[in-house]
Amino acid sequence: METLKTYSIGQIAKKYHVTVPTLRYYDEQGLLPFVKRNEAGQRIFTDDDMGYLEVVDCLKRSAIPLRDIKTFMQWCVEGDDTLPERYQFMIDHEAALEQKIKVLQANLAFLRWKKWYYQHANEAGTEQIFFEPGTTQVDPKWREQYLAERQE
Repeated sequence: METLKTYSIGQIAKKYHVTVPTLRYYDEQGLLPFVKRNEAGQRIFTDDDMGYLEVVDCLKRSAIPLRDIKTFMQWCVEGDDTLPERYQFMIDHEAALEQKIKVLQANLAFLRWKKWYYQHANEAGTEQIFFEPGTTQVDPKWREQYLAERQE
């Protein structure tokens, strides 16, 4: 029988660009139920653990709460009986992430408009060029001009 290669917590931390204390915290919080320990009580990871670690890393980077990641990882360890729950988990979090992306895209679009606005205000030496007479309200024609320029 082939022996699996093992990795220290430091090697895993380096590979996934996290700190050793972060990995210890994840383990203490139940996100790494697959982790084994050697005779000295140190956490050891194997090639088989890499898939789990990739899932934890992706879910964490997707801003999924740790308690949800813990639940998901428990289902993974439980096996095939939890496939429906894991599938639904992915559906739900995919939808949530797509919504976050839409919000971020809208924010990015607004920031780009304001960047254009401030570029032109800097060139003119004032933002007064954008205001409706006698107000500090931006004349809508400027936003329309910005959008038209983006279309070209």
